[in-house]
Amino acid sequence: MKKIVFILFFPVVLFIYSSIFIINEVEQAIITQFGKPIRTLTQANFYFKIPFIQKVRKFDKRMLEWDGYATEMPTKDNKYIYIDAFARWSISDPLKFYKNAKTERNAQSLLDDIIDGAVRDKISNRSMTEIVRYSDTELLTESEDSNIIDDFNIEDEDNIKLGARLKIIESIKNNVSDKLLEQNMGIDLIDIQLKRINYNKEVQEKLFHRMISGQNRIAEKYRAQGQGKKQEILGTQTQKKKEILSNAYLESQKIKGDADAKATKIYADTYGKAPEFYKFIKSLETYKNTLDSTTSLILSTDNIYLKYLNK
Repeated sequence: MKKIVFILFFPVVLFIYSSIFIINEVEQAIITQFGKPIRTLTQANFYFKIPFIQKVRKFDKRMLEWDGYATEMPTKDNKYIYIDAFARWSISDPLKFYKNAKTERNAQSLLDDIIDGAVRDKISNRSMTEIVRYSDTELLTESEDSNIIDDFNIEDEDNIKLGARLKIIESIKNNVSDKLLEQNMGIDLIDIQLKRINYNKEVQEKLFHRMISGQNRIAEKYRAQGQGKKQEILGTQTQKKKEILSNAYLESQKIKGDADAKATKIYADTYGKAPEFYKFIKSLETYKNTLDSTTSLILSTDNIYLKYLNK
């Protein structure tokens, strides 16, 4: 009896189990009947379907990622660069998405073609400087006191060009969005960015050498300016030293002159008070400074030099 009840009850349970399905918060679905879509489900809930006849095709409702490969392409100024782009997209209409792409893998493949074509189209119409620089703000290419040119660009005339990277990205995004809309893909492009921009290996080495050479020139210019400033400072120091020594010598001569004047005055006052005694002292000093044991003088007795010796 139990076996018969089980045999009768099992198909009912299987039917109910096959009829109920769940759509969670991050999913949306299409119900198909014999491969033809008949119903779209976008809200999280329990739903029913006809078992074995109807099938549920679930799609992610969240933001999805597209990340392309780095691709080499030419710019307007004939520089071959590698562009690595990435995008974020979502399924905005699951019915259109199912009709045109079927699966997320197919959608990724379609996005490869659309985004790559849009990126190539916009990059080929722009110069390298416009692609690399984000905005149209003018670069400061000269220092305050010298004409130092920015050597980060391969061509010097690139310095006068303005950046347009944000405009390029916006243009690519609009182009891709328009194509997705034209093809009724049911895809909403949220954002697209250029992750990396790089020269190919042949140009890259030449670019690095040019950058190094440019920076070395700037460094040498700064060194020369530093040496000039050094010599200017040393010259100022030497001039100040000479001025200080000159003023000191002038002051010392003034002091010495004043001292000599005072000494002369003292001598004069002393000479005025006792002239003979002064002459006597000065004569003794003269004898001391001019005569020694090896000195021989032949003078007449009336010579003034022997005045005090004769007495």
